[in-house]
Amino acid sequence: MTAHDPARSGTPTADWWRHAVVYQVYIRSFADGNGDGTGDIAGLRSKLDHLARLGVDAIWINPWYPSPLADGGYDVADYRAINPMFGDTAQAEALIAEAHGHGIKVLLDIVPNHHSDDHVWFRQALAAGPGSPERERYHFRDGLGEGGELPPNNWKSMFGGPAWERVVSPDGTPEQWYLHLFDVRQPDVNWEHPEVRADFEATLRFWFDRGIDGFRVDVANAMVKQPGLPDLVAGVNDAQDGGHPYLDRDGVHEIFRSWRRIGDSYDPPRVFVAEAWVPDPERLARYLRPDELQTAFSFNFLTAAWLADDLRSNIDDAIAENSAVGAPATWVLSNHDVCRHPNRLSRKPEAGRGWNLDDVLDLPADPALGLRRSRAATLLMLALPGTAYLYQGEEFGLPEVEDIPVDRLDDPTWELSGHTLRGRDGCRVPLPWAAGEPWHGFGGPAWLPQPEVFARHAADVQEADPDSVLHLYRDALVLRRAHPALGGGELIWQDSPEGTLALSRVSDEGDGGFTALVNVSSAPVSLPEDAEVMLASGPLTVRGEVPADTTVWLRS
Repeated sequence: MTAHDPARSGTPTADWWRHAVVYQVYIRSFADGNGDGTGDIAGLRSKLDHLARLGVDAIWINPWYPSPLADGGYDVADYRAINPMFGDTAQAEALIAEAHGHGIKVLLDIVPNHHSDDHVWFRQALAAGPGSPERERYHFRDGLGEGGELPPNNWKSMFGGPAWERVVSPDGTPEQWYLHLFDVRQPDVNWEHPEVRADFEATLRFWFDRGIDGFRVDVANAMVKQPGLPDLVAGVNDAQDGGHPYLDRDGVHEIFRSWRRIGDSYDPPRVFVAEAWVPDPERLARYLRPDELQTAFSFNFLTAAWLADDLRSNIDDAIAENSAVGAPATWVLSNHDVCRHPNRLSRKPEAGRGWNLDDVLDLPADPALGLRRSRAATLLMLALPGTAYLYQGEEFGLPEVEDIPVDRLDDPTWELSGHTLRGRDGCRVPLPWAAGEPWHGFGGPAWLPQPEVFARHAADVQEADPDSVLHLYRDALVLRRAHPALGGGELIWQDSPEGTLALSRVSDEGDGGFTALVNVSSAPVSLPEDAEVMLASGPLTVRGEVPADTTVWLRS
């Protein structure tokens, strides 16, 4: 099969999402086509050949809608248009057609929990005043205290500080407060309002009609709020079991059933992947029931420590719960919200310090170790059944930029934390495409500064080195597509030494044996007798053994 054939191993094309490899494009930082220092649609179109050669089945594009960029585009002012800094609707339609010509599906981001404060509805709500129908589309409330000077409840923003902002009328009089679970410029919408539901359904149809293949759903677990917006009570609402006042409430499922009906009305059916940080795999599986969303990220795999038992238990839990509702697991190691995995894995695996840069920044790091582990983790992920998501630049082994000058930080976390948390900019630095060109070939003066170390990770440098991360990814995706046991098929754990994982895959037809051996932390281990190595994340020992922090794929 070719690297861009959308079908594999006889699986119907309509079910492509069950085994796909999807590449995330943070468009602002991918490639700059007009030289203004910001990535855009033209830059993305110019790199479609790279993505086709890489062998991905689909791309997911982060928000490209009009936005003041208070939160990297997740503050959307108009869901049915393109931000002029990225291009226009005609260019978007051309990109979709060209991607499809390469056999690459296109997913967009939809942000249903909140709008930008530049959205026409929110401007109307501010102008209309308290008690108006326009304010019912959001969560406006009177404040507490004698003069309403206190927030309506004790909820906190995900970015730090209170989740409420008080409105000041044109004459300077303080009045109501509005809810924003994220940045102050991202007012939460009221999903009990029928106009909110109808407008998002119109957005789905707008982009489906233009040929996109699905959506990634931002903050899919936070859209519905408990009536009355009660205080969050420590020790009572900590667990996300349906009783939290704004996380993982059961009301979200009716919304997704209506979205699924819209997606299924198209031929072929359109698909959804949920970003739902729900720690309990059983709760996460509820989003994937047959009449709801098709897929949801298994973030517990991303957050697992580099320890064999932790990795295996998280893999088992995700597969078991997803299988119970007929859904594939969806794996990911990095994205635009977390510290890149080479940097996370460069720290001690037992640290238990989380997945953001600020969680691990003060821990000693070994970059060479982190890159070695990241190569091994990638081959583990791509050997698992289900869908895998790659984050732009990881095919170059790109590291997190941990030392962006503070005067260049753009993430709202920096300001809202009182300059104590650096936030997510380190994983969003523009990509290096050519080591010897200005801005490492990005195309213009990069909106976030690129470190000199990016030169050794540039696409042209990676291309010239047969042992590079880029070649490892390409080889892995070719094998994953061609091997009958990968993508679909059962996972069977094999006995292996402590500190290692050995998993076999058997195709639905029972042919084409495959084994992945992952040495997470053991002394070098021997290969099974008569094993044929198809791919290794790093060199074996001189005795042909698998050293620590190495994964091998074996034909069996």
